[in-house]
Parts: sequence; C-alpha cells; structure tokens
Amino acid sequence: MTERTAVETATETCSAIVDRVGEAVIADRTFLETVLTGLLARGHVLVEDVPGTGKTLTAVALADALGLDFNRIQFTPDLLPSDITGTHVYDEHDGTFRFQQGPVFANVVLADEINRAPPKTQSALLEAMDEGQVTADGETFDLPEPFFVIATQNPIEQEGTFRLPEAQRDRFVVKVSMGYPDRAGELELVDRRSNRTTTMPSVDRVVDADEVTDLRQVPETVTAEPLVREYLVDIARATREDSRVAVGVSPRGIQRFFEAARAHAVVAGRSYVAPDDVKAVAAAVLTHRLVLTSEASIRDADPAAVVEAVLDSVEVPAATAD
Repeated sequence: MTERTAVETATETCSAIVDRVGEAVIADRTFLETVLTGLLARGHVLVEDVPGTGKTLTAVALADALGLDFNRIQFTPDLLPSDITGTHVYDEHDGTFRFQQGPVFANVVLADEINRAPPKTQSALLEAMDEGQVTADGETFDLPEPFFVIATQNPIEQEGTFRLPEAQRDRFVVKVSMGYPDRAGELELVDRRSNRTTTMPSVDRVVDADEVTDLRQVPETVTAEPLVREYLVDIARATREDSRVAVGVSPRGIQRFFEAARAHAVVAGRSYVAPDDVKAVAAAVLTHRLVLTSEASIRDADPAAVVEAVLDSVEVPAATAD
C-alpha cells in the first residue's frame, strides 16, 4: 500500500466516523473534525463550553464509533487523585495488597468538568496523558492502547471552577468549543424529546481498537515542505513577541502544532501539509497555550485575538505538493 493510498483510506474512514457521530450529536462538522484531528495527532482534546451543549454525548458517541472502551470520570471538588488512577487494596484471602484499577484504565476517558476539581486532582491525569501509564505506590501500570482523553470544562468565570495548570493545558493538543446548535439543530433536539419513549440515536462501530491504532500512524506518512515548516514555526514564535503575551507557545507546543497540522491534512484528504492545514488548526492548538500579561488580562484581552493577529502578520508561503 502506498502512502497516498494509506492517506486516502484514512480520509474515508475519518469521514465515516464524523458522519456516524454526527447522526447522534447536534454539532458543527468542523468541531467534530477538530476532535478527530486531536485523536489522529495522538493527543488529547479539551472541550470548553457551557453546560448542556452535548459535550458528554460527543465523547460517548465517538467512543462507540471507534469501537473503544469508555469510562467517564465526573470531576468534583472532593475527588482524590487515587479516585482517578486507582489504589492498592488489601486482599484478605491471600493477605497481600493488589492494585485496583481506577476509571482512567480505558481507551477513551471522559474527564467531565475537569476544572471543578482542584489542581492536585487535575494533575493526576498528567502522567497518563503524557506517557500512557500511571504510577501508584512506586509501581507503574500501562494504560490500554489506544488511550485518548476528552476533557470538558465550563468557562472559568463560572462559580466553583479552578483554572487548569499551565502544564496540564499544554498536554491537550487542541482546545475547542461546541457552541450552541443552530435553530434547526435545537428543533431536532426538541423533536427527540417530544416522545419520552424515544431513545437517543445509537452509534454503530466504524472501526475497532487495532484500526484506530493504525489510523493514528497515518499522519506520520504526511510530508511538509521546508517553507511550510518554517511558516508553522514562525507563527508559534510570533506569539512570544506579542506585547499582550507573557508566555507564548513552548517548543513542545510547536511540535504538537506540527502533529495537528499533519493530522488535519489526513482529515482533509492530503498526503502533504498545506498552509491551509496550519491555519485551520492554529486557533485550536495555540490559544489555550498562551499566558497573557497581567495588564492584558485586566483589559480582558482575548488569546484568540492574539492568534488571529499572528496569522495576519506572518506571510503565507506558496507551497506545492511533493
């Protein structure tokens, strides 16, 4: 199988997954494609929006379409790190301690309302997201493969929320928002609820765990011309030069930016990264990585506006496919 064929097959599979999830979730297709881009980039996705927009349903539907095991963790102020990773329990039969796996041991983990738990508990996911393993009492346990976290959070202005630590935010390859459905979408939601005996739409499996693992390898075959790589790096570096920004995109963030651009190319049906792929993922990859200055924060500056300004200021190269 050639690289071109591999990309074409992956693109068709991605389209089928988005179609299948879209049958159950009232959401913009671009949003679903961005979530899938995060999966293909072998990263994790942070979804920020007000309650009731369908964030949880999206995670469940995606896991069903991918044929993966799913666990949901409801983050609350009293949640402990061991409630996520697991703990050693005493076995009375043989008089020894054994490790009881926590809910993080699943292919797809929904960290629901992650910013309702304090930072110490939020950080319990760091090792899992970074290395695909958890450590408890000096022992290390591998997580299932593939492993993918979808975390949801309510806007920080909402009462009872904690801002995610910078290191935690940096582990999410993209941050997206569902937004409210359009009028037709909300009418469909009402129609679904008009009959209480009507069940929610089921989502049939499109692929299985092995196929998902193979799918995540395809972006590695996507090429990027030197000019496009320079364009991507220049955009990220320009965030550090904006007067509103105290901490710009890190070198790790640049790598994630590149991985997301290659994954987007697969979703779009290209075996090479085009400037359009870089621009398409820039806001989702970069915005949550920026730390604004105190003055900019007081003035209610928007990190998304910084990214938009950077995209306007960096010259777009004229790239051609290999």
